[in-house]
Amino acid sequence: MRAPALLVVLLCLAAGVSRAAEMRSIEVDYADGQYRLESVVWFDADPGAVYRVFRSWDLSSQFSSAIVEARDLEADALGRPGFYVLNRGCVLFFCKSLVRQGYVEAEPNVALRAFADPAESDFEFSNETWAFEADGRGTTVLYTLHMKPAFWVPPAIGPWMIKRKLRNDGGDALDRIEAIARGLPAMGATH
Repeated sequence: MRAPALLVVLLCLAAGVSRAAEMRSIEVDYADGQYRLESVVWFDADPGAVYRVFRSWDLSSQFSSAIVEARDLEADALGRPGFYVLNRGCVLFFCKSLVRQGYVEAEPNVALRAFADPAESDFEFSNETWAFEADGRGTTVLYTLHMKPAFWVPPAIGPWMIKRKLRNDGGDALDRIEAIARGLPAMGATH
């Protein structure tokens, strides 16, 4: 009689434990000075809430240690909302700050696309897409990035450094994104 009671208690406790965000895949490719990154992440949070975390650049520095400053910008002349991000990264003793500033296209709770303006950024181009899909109790986010820095990066170091940074620091950032999303109301998008 004791064993079944203990099993019931353990199952109840396990059901109350929240699952952590999960990096399901990540690929980084490099060719002709251009980087392509694709990742799939699962969050234990509602798609609308996860979307809103990514849609608010103001929140970015709360979950990414590489982001020094980030903010939403007023819409441009075409009515497209803007964004500004200042990243700082180091490899050994070499550190670099990078600016991305541009505009956003959004399909609330479905997709988010960010395009850096080369005149305002340290990239010849940087195009990102986040696709949000309900997946069980949570949300799967497919992230794609296609970029070309406006500065030289040693080809042998760039892809390795990006993968290393994402694998070493990405888990904590994903957990923070999930925590922020779980603290948001599960209703429709605010942007």
